Amino acid sequence: MLNIQFSILLILFSLKGFTQKSDIDIPMKNGKVYYEKSYELNSNFNQDELFNRALKWFKQDFQNTEKIKTSANKKTGEITGSCIFKIVTSSTGNYYLMRFVMNIKVYNGGYTFTANGFYEKPIESGISNEYSKIEYRWWDYRQGKPWSVEDVTLFKGIASDETALMASLENQMK
Repeated sequence: MLNIQFSILLILFSLKGFTQKSDIDIPMKNGKVYYEKSYELNSNFNQDELFNRALKWFKQDFQNTEKIKTSANKKTGEITGSCIFKIVTSSTGNYYLMRFVMNIKVYNGGYTFTANGFYEKPIESGISNEYSKIEYRWWDYRQGKPWSVEDVTLFKGIASDETALMASLENQMK
């Protein structure tokens, strides 16, 4: 009986090693990193006014962030572009460029923000400097198989920068 209990306990501890509980909040949709949030504002704000506010926000510069508008359609209330974050991951100067697609859809009294299509590009010696989908790295990290010691800093940087970006848009739209 003791052998059976010991075996079950050993199996449970082994299974725990297959997944890593992460305190980093990076939302997923259909297996992809996907930020989405709808904001209901004052109903007196019409689509044109909100569109102008969002466009003004899109043109602002942010520390460690580059935004490139690819399209803006006032009639549909939609602004789409790409964004690149620079996330410093070590004191040795290593950093990552995190590129993604951002979409803002405004309507009378509110708007919806989405960010998806995340790609990371390491900037450090000895590493391929090509963009690759972040989901592969995020999946391995959550499975307890980080690619490098910098993964925690990278993923916290993504979550923090994306949250700050959404908050700055929210402040502009109020």
